Amino acid sequence: MAVGTTRPRPAPAGPGARERRPARRRRTAAWHFLTFAAPGTLVYVCLVLLPIALSVGYSLTNQALLRPHTEFVGLRNYWLLLQDETFLQSLRVTAILSLIVVIVPNVLGVAIAVLLDRRGRIYNALRTVFFTPMVISSVVISVIWTRILADDGPVNQALRALGTREPPGWLSDPDLALYSLASIVCWQMLGFCVVVYLAGLQGVPQELLEAAAIDGAGAARRFRHVTWPLLAPALTVNTVVLLISAFKIFDQVKVVTNGGPGTGTTASVAFVVLQEGFVENRTGYASAEAVVMLIVVAGLSVVTLRFLQRREVQV
Repeated sequence: MAVGTTRPRPAPAGPGARERRPARRRRTAAWHFLTFAAPGTLVYVCLVLLPIALSVGYSLTNQALLRPHTEFVGLRNYWLLLQDETFLQSLRVTAILSLIVVIVPNVLGVAIAVLLDRRGRIYNALRTVFFTPMVISSVVISVIWTRILADDGPVNQALRALGTREPPGWLSDPDLALYSLASIVCWQMLGFCVVVYLAGLQGVPQELLEAAAIDGAGAARRFRHVTWPLLAPALTVNTVVLLISAFKIFDQVKVVTNGGPGTGTTASVAFVVLQEGFVENRTGYASAEAVVMLIVVAGLSVVTLRFLQRREVQV
C-alpha cells in the first residue's frame, strides 16, 4: 500500500444484517437450552411435575390398583378426608414430629458446631462422626435403634442394672413411642445441621469478633450479637430442610413402630398415604391425602422461608 493512502472502511451493515443478528442470538440461546437445560428439565418434568399432575388427577377418581373400572368422583375424596379420624390423627402426629425435629437438631446443631469450630485432627474426626448418620440408610438406623430401645434392649438392661424395676417401654408405651421416634430422626438429622452451621461459622468475619472482644464483650455476648445474627442463612437452610424431611418421614415409622403402638399413635401422613394406596388398595383416596400433604408442606415451607429470609435482611 502506498504511503499516504488510507485503508477503506467497511460499508455499514444494512437493515437486513441488523435483523439477522437477533435471529442468530435466538438460535444460539435455543441451542444452549437444548444442550444444557433441556435434559435436566425433561428429568424434572417426568419425575416431579408429571407424578404430581397424575396424583391430582387420581385424587378426583375412585382409582384402585385392583379395580377394573375407574369413575370420576370429583371432590368426594377430599370431603371424606375431613371426616377421616385416621388422617386427622396422622396430621397431629406429623405436626408434633415436625415441631420436635425442627427445634432439637437446630439447637443441638449450633451448640455442637460452635464447639467443633476449631482446627485440629480431633475436631475433623468429630465432624465426620457427627455427619456419619446422614449417609447411612434410614432403614439401617431404624433397625439399630429398634434393638437399642426394645423392652429387653441395652438401654433398659442398663436401667435395670442401676436399680430400676420397671424400665419404660420406649417403643411399646403409647405415651413415649412418638417421642422415641422423634429422637431417632433428630439423631440422624443432627449431623446435617452441624455441617451447615459449621459452614456458616466459617463465614463470620474474625474482625467483628475481635472488635467485640476489644469492646469488652464476653463469649456469650459475642455469640448473641455477632455470630448468631450472621448465622441467619444457615438457620434458614436447616429449618426448611428439617421441616420438609419431617413431613416425609416414613422409613422410621414403618421399621420402628409400624404406626403403633395402638391405633395411629405414631402414624405420620406419609405412612398413612402409603398404607391407603398399597395396603388398602385405595389409590384415589391416597392420592387425595398426598395432594393435601403437598399443599400443607408447600405452604409451611413458603411461609417459613419468607419469615426467615426477612430476618436475614434485618440482620
